[in-house]
Amino acid sequence: MTPRLPVRLVGIGASAGGLDALGEFLSAVPPGCSLAFAVVQHLDPTHKAMLAELLQRSTRMSVREASVPMRVEAGHVYVIPPNKALTLLGNTLQLTDPSQPRGLRRPIDDLFESIAREQGDQAIGVVLSGMGSDGTAGLQAIHARGGLTLVQAPESAQFDAMPRSALSAGGVDIVALPADMPRAIQAAIERQGGDEATARVTPDAAALHDILDWMRQHGRHDFRLYKRSTLLRRIERRMGIHHVSSLPAYAALLRGSEQEVDLLCQELLIGVTAFFRDKPVWQVLQAQGLPRLLAGRQQPAALRAWVAGCSTGEEAYTLAMLFREVADATPGQADATLQIFATDLSHDAIETARRGVYPAAMAGELSAQRLARFFVSVEGGFRICKRIRESIVFATHDVTADPPFTRLDLLSCRNLLIYLTAPLQKRLLPLFHYSLRPGGLLLLGTSETVGRFGDLFDALDPRQRLYLRRDVARPARVPDFPTRPAPPRTRRPQELTVTDVESAPPPNLQAEADRLLLRELSPPAVLVNARGDIVYINGRTGRYLEPAAGKANWNIHVMAREGLRAALDAALGQAERQEGPVLLHALPLEGRAQAVDVTVQALDAQGPLAGMRLIVFREVPARRRRRAGVDQGGLAAELQQAREEAQALREEMRASQEELQASNEELQSTNEELQSTNEELTSSKEEMQSMNEELQAVNAELQSKLDDLALAQSDMRNLLNSTDIATLFLDKGLNVRRFTEKARKIISLRDSDIGRPLSDLSTQLEYPALEDDVRDMLRTMVVSEKEVHSRDGQWYAVRVMPYRTQDDTIQGAVITFVDITAAKALEARLRGGS
Repeated sequence: MTPRLPVRLVGIGASAGGLDALGEFLSAVPPGCSLAFAVVQHLDPTHKAMLAELLQRSTRMSVREASVPMRVEAGHVYVIPPNKALTLLGNTLQLTDPSQPRGLRRPIDDLFESIAREQGDQAIGVVLSGMGSDGTAGLQAIHARGGLTLVQAPESAQFDAMPRSALSAGGVDIVALPADMPRAIQAAIERQGGDEATARVTPDAAALHDILDWMRQHGRHDFRLYKRSTLLRRIERRMGIHHVSSLPAYAALLRGSEQEVDLLCQELLIGVTAFFRDKPVWQVLQAQGLPRLLAGRQQPAALRAWVAGCSTGEEAYTLAMLFREVADATPGQADATLQIFATDLSHDAIETARRGVYPAAMAGELSAQRLARFFVSVEGGFRICKRIRESIVFATHDVTADPPFTRLDLLSCRNLLIYLTAPLQKRLLPLFHYSLRPGGLLLLGTSETVGRFGDLFDALDPRQRLYLRRDVARPARVPDFPTRPAPPRTRRPQELTVTDVESAPPPNLQAEADRLLLRELSPPAVLVNARGDIVYINGRTGRYLEPAAGKANWNIHVMAREGLRAALDAALGQAERQEGPVLLHALPLEGRAQAVDVTVQALDAQGPLAGMRLIVFREVPARRRRRAGVDQGGLAAELQQAREEAQALREEMRASQEELQASNEELQSTNEELQSTNEELTSSKEEMQSMNEELQAVNAELQSKLDDLALAQSDMRNLLNSTDIATLFLDKGLNVRRFTEKARKIISLRDSDIGRPLSDLSTQLEYPALEDDVRDMLRTMVVSEKEVHSRDGQWYAVRVMPYRTQDDTIQGAVITFVDITAAKALEARLRGGS
């Protein structure tokens, strides 16, 4: 028996103003469609939704509110219920309670990401009118898997924030009106099916090789070792956009357009990432991996990590945040540091990561505590805090061609190997082993393993792909270090001759000799700027300068040794005020028998040396310290006095430093409080925005209901008037509720009489017991029927019945007056004739 294939599910996301767009989309779906549709709208969690009922009027397909379990069937529309998250698992819809607070939920992204995960290149996502940016990340996930993404044309949307957010993020295949989208989806499906059939029958390896070779020469990236299926899927997407039907034709197009080379390169490099993506992985790293690394290092630890294929930086920042939390919770490791090297092939992705600014929608990926601690609210989103940003170095790097980072404690290469061929994977895993220190950790994607290299790594958590480096050394595992090929030559090979190489000019011998003499014979010196930052060092200055503990600081005021610091500070200030050099004689060197003469001079130069200070150190030989006629006792007294003054100055500086540090801590505390307040206000703003979107959706539903109610009321009025029967509706208190036009001729009624008691109305009927009969009917529920004569000679059949609501409750009475004058006259004639 042939297994049943999963139904292709189309995810549709909308928010404010999306009801009309959804109706236009569904009404354009052709009959007998083989797709299923899941609709997610921002709904008020406390309000009963009417979305399924309203959408049913726009389509012949079955529209129902999703429930659990519910198998996806073709030709059906599934609508998210209020206060739930809707996702796809296999071929079944899943409903879960939202994990984020009301203002931070992103139900559209949740659905789209699950469709991308389950259906891969068969996934389809649609973003319609709405506020905010929900759906942007989900569309990128679908696009990265090779699926189809559609966005409503912003100018046609009632609220264009969601469509514009998706467009600005990239990864959108089709921009169209909602009514045109079903036809575009069907055309894309037919085109994809035709391309696949053609590829199976007539694969063109030569054309594919031509495309990849051209990309290597002009796109600066070598994709030849990427998996063929991945390459073909991304290339076919570009072919579909240009309506090109064959690989040779697309290869010709590529050779004639540098812009298309860049676009295809972006298509091949697009990454899918998010903060704390695949949360179980980070939970294992938090519980086992990072504590293990900290336990194996001295306190405080200084660790190194490499995140390969970091895309736009979310994973690198996630690792930095997680390490900070683990280090703060580990005794004695609060000052531990983690230097992260985050790399990616895409220059645009690295630039985004360096900025560290992300849209407000990403707040749904983080807890409120992490958002307040590690981010700063900026216009349009959030920026990573300075402390986390400074712990990461971002760089463009090709893991297949550039040398690796070494002496690593952690190497994260998640969801990169799955796009590479097996030979390249076999080359990279020994390289990763070489890059890690003994006891280092390797973190791979959930679909990746170390394969045949189990002798190099032990599985610390095999389910989450966390591996421990084994301390082994086997000649067969010597890594094959990547070498980047030389850049393409701009001249033809036949133009390059032996003469070209031999005629190259020799190095400048005079410059090399001058550099050697300068290094060997000139005194140690440093060049500093106006702030005292060292910009150039000549010779060996280790006797006079030393790096300060803590964060690297190349400032002369910090690096000068204890015996020179105070004198250097004063000389730098004096050199700025006077012309000519400032000379400091025989300054003592702490712990050494020699002294040093120091010359400080402000350079009067233009260009790069403008505003610089030159500090030259010359050690004084021991024989120069004993001069004839010098009073050694007086010199010793002066020296002692100078030392005491220097000691006093140092104490004053320490006191000032402590006061400044205290003030800095107070300001930092105040800043944190203000930041916390700002985050609370931002969270409240997001909640209000979410509520506003929900109210917009509820308002649209209610407006639709009001239109339906007005139409039903008009229908009822026309129906009653068309029967030509006078009808009077009374409530339980026998007050007028409604009446027909015919009733005006029998009872004196005006529009203003609505709500007036029946007893206040005058009538043409000779029926004084009408009110009593109505009350008896309400008490006994027995219908009353009487024939009554009017003062103008007419006869009426008066019928009094109870007014029943839809839930079968009595809310008043209905009185009908049927004109039977003609019947009475005929009856009288018949009796007279008999």
